[in-house]
Amino acid sequence: MLRTTIAAVAGKAARRAARLRGGGSGGSALPGLVAERIDPGFLAHALADVRDGIVVVSGTNGKTTTTKMLVAVLRAHGLTVFTNPTGSNFTRGVISSLLGERLQRGQLRADVAVLELDEAHALHFARAVAPTHALLLNVARDQLDRFAEIDHTAGLLTQLAGMTTQGVVLNRDDPFVNRIATTLAPGVDVSWFGLDASVTDRLGELSEHDARQQDDFVPPAPGERDGLLTPLDEQQLRIDFGDAGEGGRVGPVQLRQRGLAAMINATAAASMARHLLGADFRHEHTERALRTVAPPFGRGEVVDADGTPLELVLVKNPAGFTVALGTYGSTPTATMIAINDDYADGRDVSWLYDVSFESLREQGVALTSGVRGWDMALRLQYDDVPVAATETDLARALDTFLADHREEPKRIFCTYTAMLALRRMLGERYDLPEMGVDAPETQGEQA
Repeated sequence: MLRTTIAAVAGKAARRAARLRGGGSGGSALPGLVAERIDPGFLAHALADVRDGIVVVSGTNGKTTTTKMLVAVLRAHGLTVFTNPTGSNFTRGVISSLLGERLQRGQLRADVAVLELDEAHALHFARAVAPTHALLLNVARDQLDRFAEIDHTAGLLTQLAGMTTQGVVLNRDDPFVNRIATTLAPGVDVSWFGLDASVTDRLGELSEHDARQQDDFVPPAPGERDGLLTPLDEQQLRIDFGDAGEGGRVGPVQLRQRGLAAMINATAAASMARHLLGADFRHEHTERALRTVAPPFGRGEVVDADGTPLELVLVKNPAGFTVALGTYGSTPTATMIAINDDYADGRDVSWLYDVSFESLREQGVALTSGVRGWDMALRLQYDDVPVAATETDLARALDTFLADHREEPKRIFCTYTAMLALRRMLGERYDLPEMGVDAPETQGEQA
């Protein structure tokens, strides 16, 4: 316990130093590294008193948005929830988030922890702290230089589920996630989320794989905690559970984020909340939370840019970019695309050739940017999409884009590190909240 306390003090000092040196919300890996060096068991010790569960959210797409929604729903039910809100989904990012909380003798006081974790780093976390619950979203091609083939990513999620002690919530419409149910140890409780049978024709918008299209697939019979989504329009949804009693239906509710992917994320979050809360789950609390959750930074976030809207849209793999184009690409809007190839983006950008950009052909693209700005321009040329200009320097590109399209609605599709850089620039220009900060930190930090 003394070592954990010392580790917390040192980590908090490193966190403050990182913020003073321009580390934003203090969510860098350095504070976590400092704490871990002093107490290698820091994670397990700090989370030892979280009484109602440790939930890991993982999968290829939608982790950040789903985590934010689940946290909001649980808080609306009166729970004290710890999460890693900066989007740092590596183990040391979780530790750095812990160091921003009020710790008593190195331990967190919270009812539940909800943690977004990268598919690979989720296993590192689970070896240190066994999750009580896992919410597994989907599997798609993503950063092949890091995760290899899609079967490898599915294997990582299967291992994570096998390390979970109490319950899992699975995507019934993803064949890689769906089959995880057959691998679980006896006693691990399973719930499902997915699209209602009446609208499963829309699954092609989301994934390269649809379990319902396989000849041998028989969807599990819906249980009373399983959430089935019915989209009512591009922002409004209804979620039906298997029973018709209190909490049996969530909605109609309108999200602040557009598109089917956001609705699937909301369904996943509501289903996990129902799984955790049982009879204490209330539809009215869930609806209120889902109505008020703003998109996480860069995930369809809308910035007021001198009186006109600018949407910042993260894209990181073929499925995600295809969904983004379908959701945000249909309205007359000035478009910029920023592609980087840093480690967090994935070094291999050949995945851009698995995306169809034909929907941009009529409007064209005003600007391509980022380290791979010229590669993006070339890819668009193959789909006969006109590109007005290319500027690889993100700061100069943003200045040009804003100046040349001052009176128009705007959108920027961007990979992860490009999004972080652009969001930081926009934050300085338009006085936006810090990235990942949803509420003021707990006052009176204690080690």
